[in-house]
Amino acid sequence: MADAPDLFRLDGRVAVVTGASSGLGVAFAVALAQAGADIVLAARREDRLAETKAAVLATGRSALAVGTDVADPAQCTRLIERAMTEFGQVDVLVNNAGIGSGTPALRETPEQFTRVIDVNLNGAYWMAQAFGRAAAPGSTVVNLGSILGATTAGLPHAAYAASKSAIAGLTRDLAAQWTPRRGIRVNCLAPGFFPSEMSDSYPAGYLDRVAAQRTLMGRLGDPVELAATLIWLVSPASGYVTGQTIYVDGGVTIT
Repeated sequence: MADAPDLFRLDGRVAVVTGASSGLGVAFAVALAQAGADIVLAARREDRLAETKAAVLATGRSALAVGTDVADPAQCTRLIERAMTEFGQVDVLVNNAGIGSGTPALRETPEQFTRVIDVNLNGAYWMAQAFGRAAAPGSTVVNLGSILGATTAGLPHAAYAASKSAIAGLTRDLAAQWTPRRGIRVNCLAPGFFPSEMSDSYPAGYLDRVAAQRTLMGRLGDPVELAATLIWLVSPASGYVTGQTIYVDGGVTIT
């Protein structure tokens, strides 16, 4: 066994990050590269992916950007095929792609609800499936959950909360199937309130109130704190952890 600090390194590994065109996806991609991984970047907005790719390349690691809508299983398969062609392996999947829902339940249309589930839940499953077919023992999957899978936020988020609650169950079942048989660990990273592109749509003053009234630490999270937890979850440092949901929320879920 390596010394503890060395267990956090990802040298020689290839990490796939979905939703990598903005916000936390960018922070995740750069942090994984800083830990030593080469990065496969996926998102629908290919123009924004170019910016993330440049940030990864600036760390000295290699990067591949592939326009991908994770709600389409065929595109998920194509993404992994491109990664295998470019790098010959995939070792880490970060299922970060997601969209929000802010429509009150009595006004939400079937199309609005279904789109959130298609991206946040189904997309995570299709990506995990494509990755799992190519990944070798010792690989890891991290699904992005949310505190809204365990609590509420005072805003209408029915579709989003439903998708993130389901992500925790998906994580447990994939871990039960894949860890003993294929040597692939699967965990869920559930953020609390972090500044992101999604949070930009919240009402003015909402995040300040949440930070003061809901978090034990009295502040929003820093994306670097979440990225550091991700590095732990996908590295050998968490080698005895699978099937778990890890909350990084400043204490919101215990208040």
